[in-house]
This record gives sequence, structure tokens and C-alpha cells, in this order.
Amino acid sequence: MSNENAEKKSDVSGKETSGKSGKAKGKASGAATRKRKARKVPQAIAHVQASYNNTIITFTDLQGNSLGQASAGSEGFSGSRKSTPFAAQVPAEKLGRMVKEVYAVISIVVYIKGPGPGREAVIKGFLAAGLKITEIRDATGIPHNGPREKKKRRV
Repeated sequence: MSNENAEKKSDVSGKETSGKSGKAKGKASGAATRKRKARKVPQAIAHVQASYNNTIITFTDLQGNSLGQASAGSEGFSGSRKSTPFAAQVPAEKLGRMVKEVYAVISIVVYIKGPGPGREAVIKGFLAAGLKITEIRDATGIPHNGPREKKKRRV
């Protein structure tokens, strides 16, 4: 009877382990097939958010589907070093190379938003990665009349 239980346990444990490894294989193969079947996007849009503290770059196709994202913080810069032009150039160059290799992007349109120090450095990074910039647009929000003023002081 103990032998039968041992066999049942091994069967059950074999099924459980094969089920878990099957799921893991499915996830890994799904990610691998996604990389293999990467569509070619000849033209992309680079959205750059340059704040005083960090610079965030997102590549999308013309429909708005994300191709990749990087920031100065994700590249290992921290604290006040994130807010430097060099910290903005490094992820721009790295992400530009990745998008060029994986999605075969040739030319990009750049939308820059914000007053940060990495605005010009990001463009240098894209050029260093070998991307052709067809258009640069400033998408910084402009306040229309701003907030309501304080009431006048009565003496």
C-alpha cells in the first residue's frame, strides 16, 4: 500500500512540475516569439518628457503603440545626477539603438515636453544612435491666463 501511495505521489508531483514548467516554457517562448516576430516600423515617434529632475523617453509607432521606454533613472543615475544633460543622452542613445535593431526604425519625429536640461542632449543621443530626425516639435504645455490671483489686500 505504501508503494502505491509513493507511485501516486510521484505521478501527482510529476504532473505538477510538468505543469509549472510548461507554463514557464509558454511564457519564455511567447516572449521569444514576440521578439522574432517584431514588426518593421520605418517611422516612429519619440516622446520626451524633460522635467527638472528626470528625463523620460518613450518610442511609439504612428498609431501610438509603445515600442520602448527608458529614463535617466532606469539607466542607473540617481539623485541630482538624473537632472544632467549627460544623464538624458545615455538612455536616448541606448533606446535609439534598441529601436533601430529590433523594429528597423529609420526616421523619427521627436515631441519634446517640459523645461528640463536634457532637451538638446536627447536629440544628440538619437543622432549618435544613427536615427534620422525628420521633425522636432515642442509639446510643452502653456498656461492660458494661469490660476486665479489672490484677492487684493484691504488696509
